[in-house]
Amino acid sequence: MNGSSLNSALRSFEIAEANLQKLEKIWEEIEKAIPQGITFFDANPDYENNCRSFGAILKILPKIDGWKPEIELPSLNEIAQGRFDAKDIGMIEAMTMVEDQIQEPGRLLREYRFRFDQKRRALIRETMAGLINNIDNALDTLSVELEINIHRGEAVAHPKFEELKEFIAQIDMLLGSSIPRPSRWRDMHRHMRFGEFGDLEDIIRHDWPNIRSGLRESLYGEKEPIPIDIEDLSTLVESKPYGPVATKLAWERLNDDDFERLIFVLISSVKGYENPKWVMKTNAPDKGRDLSVERVYNDELIGTIRHRVIIQCKHWLSRSVGQSEISLLRDQMQHWGPPKVDVHVIATSGRFTADAVQFIEKYNHSNNAMRIEMWPDSHLERLLASRPAIIGEFGLR
Repeated sequence: MNGSSLNSALRSFEIAEANLQKLEKIWEEIEKAIPQGITFFDANPDYENNCRSFGAILKILPKIDGWKPEIELPSLNEIAQGRFDAKDIGMIEAMTMVEDQIQEPGRLLREYRFRFDQKRRALIRETMAGLINNIDNALDTLSVELEINIHRGEAVAHPKFEELKEFIAQIDMLLGSSIPRPSRWRDMHRHMRFGEFGDLEDIIRHDWPNIRSGLRESLYGEKEPIPIDIEDLSTLVESKPYGPVATKLAWERLNDDDFERLIFVLISSVKGYENPKWVMKTNAPDKGRDLSVERVYNDELIGTIRHRVIIQCKHWLSRSVGQSEISLLRDQMQHWGPPKVDVHVIATSGRFTADAVQFIEKYNHSNNAMRIEMWPDSHLERLLASRPAIIGEFGLR
């Protein structure tokens, strides 16, 4: 592992960040040394040495997408002269411009920090997703051990528990300073350190579901740009494009994890759906439980009603969801809780067979408390038609 390309890349990022932190710290010292108002000095060796150190470190700072700050730090007398000239002109714009120029190095360092954090998230994203899946697999095995152990104060002696510790340690290293630790991160470490079955129970039920959701949200930042190959949208309008509009979306461009993430983004963006979260990993033998959300209704007579919804994501392009899958999922869902599941949604990029549709309709007309809903590709395409931003984010057209 120490000789891996990822480890080498992380080492380069660590060195770059060390230099970036030095620049940020030196800039704080430089900024503090800049006086308010117009003050001329004979000499200030500390300020001059800080400027020299700043320039030397900036010189070896690597570029990000071909860019890095170009900063020339002025002397204290140059700053004083600039303020004097601006005041002599007597225009507020000139005074503001001088102060902006004085603060420009700090702004450029913040710009570099932003780009650095963005690139580091991109570097670790794929590896982090694999580690999340590894932890899910380990906890799947350990949950079986938990079910058969009635002594919660007994230490967990299982190789998967040691693997769990190693996976968490790797995630900790990957996060660095670019991604904040999710809530319950310290709880997870405390429970792993004590290492009893009672701690394992807390990890499975509370710590890891919360951490996993936080990690996924951090890795796929809502504020990161989506590449576009057009500079001015007016050119598209002026070209007067014509022709039929495709209503069938390009589901084949997604993998299983992308499809699950799309459904998560969809339920996160709709009014009346609250507390969306991942509850199991993609493709896990997880009793069909992929996403969880609360569907909220406001009734004027009885108040707020909340239904617990579990959404199973099936990115199936070559086959339809059949009756056998529905029967299995129905039976498994009835054993979950508390809290009980009110609605089970099956979302697929494909379709449902005729016998599956008939089975679900018959089931929903029975006296069963849990309702099953079908979200086939046509239903999802109808939902996404009024949410073009999601179509654009996932490149479905």
